[in-house]
Amino acid sequence: MKRSGQVGVEYMIIIGFVTIAIMSILVLAYFYSNEIKDRIRLNQVENFAAQLVSSAESDFFQGEPSKTTVRLYLPEGIEAVTLDQYNLIITTRTSSGQNIRAFSSDVILNGTISSGEGIKKLALEAKPTYVQISQVS
Repeated sequence: MKRSGQVGVEYMIIIGFVTIAIMSILVLAYFYSNEIKDRIRLNQVENFAAQLVSSAESDFFQGEPSKTTVRLYLPEGIEAVTLDQYNLIITTRTSSGQNIRAFSSDVILNGTISSGEGIKKLALEAKPTYVQISQVS
């Protein structure tokens, strides 16, 4: 009788250690999956900005009647997209807080871009001293 009680206690200890190990692995997986999602989101933001700035500069240097329409993907979690003279500023919400990134341009950027998730159809038009960016529906 005493022997079967010892086996039961040992069994409970082993189950406790296995449960703690599995819970630790699940917590680590959750933490790293959020980190990976944030990296993917920030890479998508960087691609959006690089393509937009490149297209705007190309339009501007081609001359004033130049117009282009681009379709770019903006990921979820974007709080604000601001065009400030020579900078495109994108504020992104991540699991670690707010991330503000500024992407510089060689030309003045003017206009507005909504911060909602999805594919943005943007019309870029070269003006004498800047590029006008407007969202097309």
